[in-house]
Amino acid sequence: MDHSHTDVLVIGAGPAGLAVAACLRRRGIAATIVDSGEAVGETWLRRYERLHLHTPRIQSALPGLRMPRRFGRWVAKDDVAHYLRVYARLHHLHPHFGIEVQRIEREDGVWRATTSNGDITARQVVLATGYSNRPIEPQWPGQATFTGEILHASRYRHAAPFAGRSVLVVGAGNSGAEIAADLAEQGVTEVRLAVRTPPNIVPRQLGPLPTTLVAIPMDFLPAWCSDPVNRLLQRLVVGDLTPYGMPLARSGLVAQQRATAVTPTIDVGLVAALRAGTVTAVPALERFEGNDAVLADGSRLTPDAVIAATGYSTGLQGVVGHLGILDIHGRPASTGARTHPRAPALRFVGIRSPLKGLLLQINLDARAAARAISRELRSRRVQRARR
Repeated sequence: MDHSHTDVLVIGAGPAGLAVAACLRRRGIAATIVDSGEAVGETWLRRYERLHLHTPRIQSALPGLRMPRRFGRWVAKDDVAHYLRVYARLHHLHPHFGIEVQRIEREDGVWRATTSNGDITARQVVLATGYSNRPIEPQWPGQATFTGEILHASRYRHAAPFAGRSVLVVGAGNSGAEIAADLAEQGVTEVRLAVRTPPNIVPRQLGPLPTTLVAIPMDFLPAWCSDPVNRLLQRLVVGDLTPYGMPLARSGLVAQQRATAVTPTIDVGLVAALRAGTVTAVPALERFEGNDAVLADGSRLTPDAVIAATGYSTGLQGVVGHLGILDIHGRPASTGARTHPRAPALRFVGIRSPLKGLLLQINLDARAAARAISRELRSRRVQRARR
């Protein structure tokens, strides 16, 4: 980079970082954007081929650019990558790539970001590195004795390499459920889905209405009000899956999301695969003994491959963990326009995944953060002018 100071530093050039920078630019503020990757949209291109957004097109656009109708209702991941590249060009955003921010400290009223390419100081900082920033790699007892293949879901692309093999998918969240369905639909011989935390499974849409649109008020309503209705809808639309090995969720959809940060599993094929017997739900994977995968009920499997849909972390602990502003899940206590008292002028966008959908939340938070940053910078200029 050719400078070490900026008014606004945006860390992350994904949807959240680009949205904040675009909103700032419309207010006459040119933010410096840094990202550890190589290009806009690259993380979307690397995801598994079957992936489509779980929010509809009209609910997924960033501020200042609609998604084209030709993308269809459920936008494919390659179209998301294309949209982000167009978005960056339209708003004249030029991120600096290959720069990893390692730590942020407050010094003399400004923020100092230590990066892989030198230090950057900034009056305002927006962390937009993503809700699912770093894969949580599995560490099962006896894992080293297993001679089959173990890979994290982030490295899964398509079912072809698993043809004719027995596959154990570990984790029934959105990634694990969709990967299991993809394997089954592509004819993989034997697919099992290991479940530790029983998910709340919901359909992608209720009649003509996308589920995430219906869920918008649930981000504000108390769980005791929303969850009885959710339970009824789940019974009517999804049905009882316990005969197929899928246990009931231990708490309601809203209660589970707020307590654990676990979002509901959007059904895009898993329920049909369970009913057809092409995916079998089994208890959680506890350990390996040689090539045996030992499950929580003591039963054993001998899979050829294990796909670990064991989730992601925000990756924020090393960057801002020392500031005391993260919760037990590694998420910031304040997001959007709000800042934590211990970290003035530091904001987070795109770090939480609400029921109404991440991209809609990014749209709202990016606008709010840009307004707050513009107001604070303007106030500072006024104060300096009066001195």
